[in-house]
Amino acid sequence: MTNSNNDSGGKYFPVLLLLFVGSGCAALIYELVWFHILRLVIGATTMSIGVLLASFMGGMCLGSLLFPALVSPKHHPLRVYAMLEFAIGVLGVTLLFALPALGNVYAESVGYGSAGILLRAAVCAAGLLPPTILMGATLPALARWMETTRIGVSRLGMFYGANIAGAVAGTLLAGFYLLRIYDTHIATYFAVFLNVVVASAALLISKNAPYTPASTTNGGKVEGGSRSGVYVVIGLSGAVSMGAQVVWTRLLALLFGATIYTFTLILAVFLIGLGIGSAIGSWLARKVEQPGRALLICQVAAIACVAFTSIGINIFIPAIKDDVDASVWENPNRAVRYFADLLLIAAVILPATLAWGASFPLALATAARKADDAGRLVARVYAANTVGAIAGSLFFAIVAIPWIGTMNAQRAMAFLAAIGALIMLWAFKQSAAKTSGDAPGRLPWTAGIVVVAALCTFMIRPIPEEMIGYGREVERWQASDEYYYLAEGRDASIAVSRSTMGHQNFHVSGKVVASNLQIDMRIQRMLGHVPALMHENPKTVLIVGCGAGVTAGSFLKHPSIERIVICEIEPKVVEASSEWFKEENYGVLDHPLTTIIYDDARHFLR
Repeated sequence: MTNSNNDSGGKYFPVLLLLFVGSGCAALIYELVWFHILRLVIGATTMSIGVLLASFMGGMCLGSLLFPALVSPKHHPLRVYAMLEFAIGVLGVTLLFALPALGNVYAESVGYGSAGILLRAAVCAAGLLPPTILMGATLPALARWMETTRIGVSRLGMFYGANIAGAVAGTLLAGFYLLRIYDTHIATYFAVFLNVVVASAALLISKNAPYTPASTTNGGKVEGGSRSGVYVVIGLSGAVSMGAQVVWTRLLALLFGATIYTFTLILAVFLIGLGIGSAIGSWLARKVEQPGRALLICQVAAIACVAFTSIGINIFIPAIKDDVDASVWENPNRAVRYFADLLLIAAVILPATLAWGASFPLALATAARKADDAGRLVARVYAANTVGAIAGSLFFAIVAIPWIGTMNAQRAMAFLAAIGALIMLWAFKQSAAKTSGDAPGRLPWTAGIVVVAALCTFMIRPIPEEMIGYGREVERWQASDEYYYLAEGRDASIAVSRSTMGHQNFHVSGKVVASNLQIDMRIQRMLGHVPALMHENPKTVLIVGCGAGVTAGSFLKHPSIERIVICEIEPKVVEASSEWFKEENYGVLDHPLTTIIYDDARHFLR
């Protein structure tokens, strides 16, 4: 599909790139705002992140697939793009008020526990779909302004990179300024302002830029590979990249603290890497004769990068934090601390994100055909990548980490990347043989990929038990604690250890939250005894957060108590405390008076 702008975008191309930066910035501001709201409506659990990512990416996937089927190429792409941006702004404001209202309506009627969480998640996901569908349609809409020549396909990749660049700006702006200084309302209104500016500029350009939708002639040779193979490869790339974001966020949160700032830094580095990688991939798509070969190399590089990041998180970052003067990490100037954290995070995860970022434009170039509808081409590749990302985020967050742990989850990522490389190898072999006959030998490359995958899988080792125990307090890693229990749950990592002084510690996500030291036992038990003694006739008790269960157990000493309810967000906490602190908590977790609720306490109280 070509148009009158036969130079693949015409003189307005730089301006359109800038507009797409604005689109990406607004989208990520919305994402962080919705994440804040969802934690209040659904609860501060992994489900909140899973619902946000699945609905956000799922809506964008649907939007990219539905757009070429529902919107005719006869419509001016810039006008369509403008209408989409206006509509996103309207829905952004609507959701700002609608999502909290949903929580108010069914907080009492839905109930609590896993079933309640799933129902709340489904309702919220449905609410997020309309704006995210429109977001997903923006790239295919703007793509119709381009041609599917080599230069055109390269510039389509640059649109993707520009969108990511805007996403980086939106992440940092929302995480470190709008939501920290102001609130979700101000952040949303700023995103809406960006939507309106972008839409108005697109409409203005469309009045001065004629558009001719139909032409079947095409200049420039673009490699045509096996499309189905490319779709599978870019889907696996999306699954591995999102799985990596979930797993590495979990691990890095132990080292830097489980705060919104850490989440923002990790997301920013991921997006920066994807953006730079996309720019590199766009350049390669224009320069190399066989972009399929470059796409294959990216998948092999991703295998090695997964192992590199695992080693960096387990060894490199703790060593640096231990060696560098504490004044850097404890500096009262937040900017200094955040910048130091940013550099360390970038040092270990940036290489992998470069490989994944370059894969998208190279996949576009590999799948492109002469006389393609650029919007349909982008929609299919983008949808395949997004479907993989959805599957990866949900699988690694909800299934892989609790069931097989972060070490095996990273090994699974390397395995999936190897599968993608092998599929790309065989698909590229077929396409290259049809075009130039210059194709890599299957057996040598297959053997090489298998060897690389095996070596990298072996290099991925378990995270240090001290990381679960003490997290960012690296200086305490040298203590000769003996660890009795280690587990990586759905929402937290748990450890039980015995110190050199003989007392037992209970660790949650890198912090000691309870122990059987005399001073700690007095505090934990008095938390129960004081309110029970002050009440005339206590009968029912609610404990928010189980911990070692000592506070809950103290109520068993009061004969009037008829029911103890413990609301805990992480099941592994209860498992560890019932096994290793049974004497200290009087076996309260197995007592007939005790009921355990696994849910966010805020929603349970409502």
